[in-house]
Amino acid sequence: MRPLKEYNISFTGLKPGEHQFKYIINKAFFEAFNYDDFLDSNVNITLDFIKKDTLFELHFSAKGNVKVLCDISNEPYDQPIQGNLDTVVKFGEEFNDDNEDLIIIPFSEHQINVAQFIYEMIVLSVPSKRIHPGIEDGTLQSDILEKLKDLQPGKSKENDKIDPRWADLKKLITNKKP
Repeated sequence: MRPLKEYNISFTGLKPGEHQFKYIINKAFFEAFNYDDFLDSNVNITLDFIKKDTLFELHFSAKGNVKVLCDISNEPYDQPIQGNLDTVVKFGEEFNDDNEDLIIIPFSEHQINVAQFIYEMIVLSVPSKRIHPGIEDGTLQSDILEKLKDLQPGKSKENDKIDPRWADLKKLITNKKP
Protein backbone atom coordinates (compact mmCIF):
# COMPACT_ATOMS: atom_id res chain seq x y z
CA MET A 1 0.00 0.00 0.00
CA ARG A 2 1.35 3.40 -0.89
CA PRO A 3 0.91 6.08 1.76
CA LEU A 4 -2.24 8.15 1.51
CA LYS A 5 -1.03 11.53 2.77
CA GLU A 6 -4.41 13.24 2.49
CA TYR A 7 -5.62 11.02 5.35
CA ASN A 8 -2.90 12.18 7.75
CA ILE A 9 -4.23 14.19 10.67
CA SER A 10 -1.61 16.30 12.40
CA PHE A 11 -2.88 16.48 15.96
CA THR A 12 -0.07 18.58 17.44
CA GLY A 13 -1.62 21.78 16.11
CA LEU A 14 -5.20 20.93 17.05
CA LYS A 15 -6.79 22.49 20.11
CA PRO A 16 -8.49 20.18 22.60
CA GLY A 17 -12.10 19.55 21.66
CA GLU A 18 -14.07 18.21 18.73
CA HIS A 19 -12.90 18.52 15.13
CA GLN A 20 -14.65 17.20 12.06
CA PHE A 21 -13.04 15.86 8.89
CA LYS A 22 -14.87 14.81 5.72
CA TYR A 23 -13.64 12.53 2.97
CA ILE A 24 -15.07 11.25 -0.31
CA ILE A 25 -13.82 7.75 -1.08
CA ASN A 26 -13.54 6.65 -4.70
CA LYS A 27 -11.94 3.78 -6.62
CA ALA A 28 -8.42 5.28 -6.40
CA PHE A 29 -8.54 4.90 -2.62
CA PHE A 30 -9.04 1.14 -2.90
CA GLU A 31 -6.41 0.85 -5.62
CA ALA A 32 -3.88 2.17 -3.08
CA PHE A 33 -4.74 -0.89 -0.95
CA ASN A 34 -4.58 -3.23 -4.00
CA TYR A 35 -8.24 -4.09 -3.38
CA ASP A 36 -10.11 -4.78 -6.60
CA ASP A 37 -13.47 -6.18 -5.41
CA PHE A 38 -15.10 -2.79 -5.98
CA LEU A 39 -15.51 -1.63 -9.58
CA ASP A 40 -16.18 1.90 -8.34
CA SER A 41 -17.18 3.65 -5.15
CA ASN A 42 -18.74 6.85 -3.90
CA VAL A 43 -18.71 6.85 -0.11
CA ASN A 44 -18.90 9.91 2.13
CA ILE A 45 -16.92 9.61 5.34
CA THR A 46 -17.37 11.86 8.34
CA LEU A 47 -14.76 11.68 11.09
CA ASP A 48 -15.47 13.29 14.44
CA PHE A 49 -12.04 13.66 16.01
CA ILE A 50 -12.18 14.49 19.71
CA LYS A 51 -8.84 15.59 21.15
CA LYS A 52 -8.41 15.23 24.90
CA ASP A 53 -5.30 15.73 27.04
CA THR A 54 -4.16 12.10 27.03
CA LEU A 55 -6.13 10.47 24.21
CA PHE A 56 -8.14 10.93 21.03
CA GLU A 57 -11.59 9.58 20.27
CA LEU A 58 -12.28 8.82 16.61
CA HIS A 59 -15.88 8.35 15.46
CA PHE A 60 -16.16 7.39 11.79
CA SER A 61 -19.41 7.16 9.83
CA ALA A 62 -19.78 6.08 6.22
CA LYS A 63 -22.67 6.39 3.80
CA GLY A 64 -22.71 5.82 0.07
CA ASN A 65 -22.42 2.99 -2.40
CA VAL A 66 -19.88 0.72 -4.01
CA LYS A 67 -20.22 -0.93 -7.42
CA VAL A 68 -19.76 -4.69 -7.06
CA LEU A 69 -20.48 -7.81 -9.07
CA CYS A 70 -23.46 -9.95 -8.12
CA ASP A 71 -22.49 -13.37 -6.74
CA ILE A 72 -25.28 -15.06 -8.71
CA SER A 73 -25.43 -13.31 -12.07
CA ASN A 74 -22.05 -11.56 -12.17
CA GLU A 75 -23.89 -8.38 -13.18
CA PRO A 76 -22.51 -5.12 -11.75
CA TYR A 77 -24.73 -3.08 -9.42
CA ASP A 78 -24.48 -0.33 -6.81
CA GLN A 79 -24.49 -1.77 -3.29
CA PRO A 80 -25.59 0.82 -0.72
CA ILE A 81 -23.48 0.80 2.41
CA GLN A 82 -23.62 2.42 5.77
CA GLY A 83 -21.18 1.91 8.62
CA ASN A 84 -19.78 3.25 11.85
CA LEU A 85 -16.48 2.74 13.62
CA ASP A 86 -15.40 4.09 16.98
CA THR A 87 -11.86 3.81 18.30
CA VAL A 88 -9.66 5.43 20.93
CA VAL A 89 -6.04 6.43 20.35
CA LYS A 90 -3.68 6.66 23.33
CA PHE A 91 0.03 7.29 23.68
CA GLY A 92 2.51 4.61 24.77
CA GLU A 93 6.06 3.38 24.37
CA GLU A 94 5.50 1.70 21.01
CA PHE A 95 2.80 1.26 18.36
CA ASN A 96 0.18 -1.39 19.20
CA ASP A 97 -3.02 -2.12 17.28
CA ASP A 98 -3.81 -5.55 18.77
CA ASN A 99 -7.12 -4.23 20.07
CA GLU A 100 -9.26 -2.62 17.36
CA ASP A 101 -11.03 -0.41 19.90
CA LEU A 102 -7.81 0.96 21.41
CA ILE A 103 -4.80 1.96 19.34
CA ILE A 104 -1.53 2.92 21.03
CA ILE A 105 0.88 5.21 19.19
CA PRO A 106 4.37 6.25 20.32
CA PHE A 107 4.82 9.49 22.30
CA SER A 108 7.05 10.79 19.50
CA GLU A 109 4.24 10.75 16.88
CA HIS A 110 2.71 14.04 15.78
CA GLN A 111 0.18 12.74 13.24
CA ILE A 112 -2.06 9.76 12.59
CA ASN A 113 -3.15 8.30 9.26
CA VAL A 114 -6.82 7.27 9.27
CA ALA A 115 -6.88 5.56 5.83
CA GLN A 116 -6.68 2.03 7.27
CA PHE A 117 -9.66 2.68 9.56
CA ILE A 118 -11.72 3.99 6.63
CA TYR A 119 -10.72 1.07 4.41
CA GLU A 120 -11.67 -1.56 6.99
CA MET A 121 -14.97 0.13 7.87
CA ILE A 122 -16.10 0.26 4.23
CA VAL A 123 -15.01 -3.28 3.34
CA LEU A 124 -16.72 -4.69 6.43
CA SER A 125 -19.91 -2.73 5.64
CA VAL A 126 -20.47 -4.62 2.39
CA PRO A 127 -22.58 -7.79 2.79
CA SER A 128 -20.69 -11.05 2.37
CA LYS A 129 -23.30 -12.31 -0.11
CA ARG A 130 -23.82 -9.77 -2.86
CA ILE A 131 -27.15 -10.16 -4.64
CA HIS A 132 -28.32 -7.80 -7.37
CA PRO A 133 -31.60 -6.11 -6.36
CA GLY A 134 -33.07 -7.15 -9.72
CA ILE A 135 -32.72 -10.80 -8.76
CA GLU A 136 -34.57 -10.29 -5.50
CA ASP A 137 -37.50 -8.49 -7.11
CA GLY A 138 -37.41 -10.45 -10.39
CA THR A 139 -36.75 -7.52 -12.71
CA LEU A 140 -33.21 -8.42 -13.81
CA GLN A 141 -33.05 -9.87 -17.34
CA SER A 142 -29.79 -11.68 -17.95
CA ASP A 143 -28.53 -14.53 -20.12
CA ILE A 144 -26.87 -16.06 -17.07
CA LEU A 145 -30.15 -16.09 -15.12
CA GLU A 146 -31.96 -17.73 -18.05
CA LYS A 147 -29.30 -20.45 -18.22
CA LEU A 148 -29.54 -20.98 -14.43
CA LYS A 149 -33.32 -21.38 -14.75
CA ASP A 150 -32.84 -23.96 -17.51
CA LEU A 151 -30.38 -25.93 -15.37
CA GLN A 152 -32.51 -25.85 -12.24
CA PRO A 153 -33.43 -29.37 -11.03
CA GLY A 154 -36.92 -30.45 -12.05
CA LYS A 155 -37.21 -27.68 -14.65
CA SER A 156 -35.66 -29.39 -17.67
CA LYS A 157 -37.78 -30.69 -20.54
CA GLU A 158 -36.10 -34.09 -20.29
CA ASN A 159 -37.53 -34.59 -16.79
CA ASP A 160 -41.08 -34.31 -18.14
CA LYS A 161 -40.77 -37.79 -19.67
CA ILE A 162 -40.46 -40.49 -17.03
CA ASP A 163 -38.73 -43.69 -17.94
CA PRO A 164 -41.30 -46.54 -17.56
CA ARG A 165 -38.84 -48.54 -15.42
CA TRP A 166 -38.74 -45.68 -12.89
CA ALA A 167 -42.51 -45.45 -12.94
CA ASP A 168 -42.71 -49.16 -12.00
CA LEU A 169 -40.20 -48.64 -9.18
CA LYS A 170 -42.18 -45.67 -7.97
CA LYS A 171 -45.26 -47.91 -7.68
CA LEU A 172 -43.30 -50.30 -5.45
CA ILE A 173 -42.28 -47.54 -3.09
CA THR A 174 -45.74 -46.07 -2.74
CA ASN A 175 -47.65 -49.38 -3.04
CA LYS A 176 -50.11 -47.72 -5.35
CA LYS A 177 -51.50 -49.06 -8.53
CA PRO A 178 -51.32 -46.95 -11.68
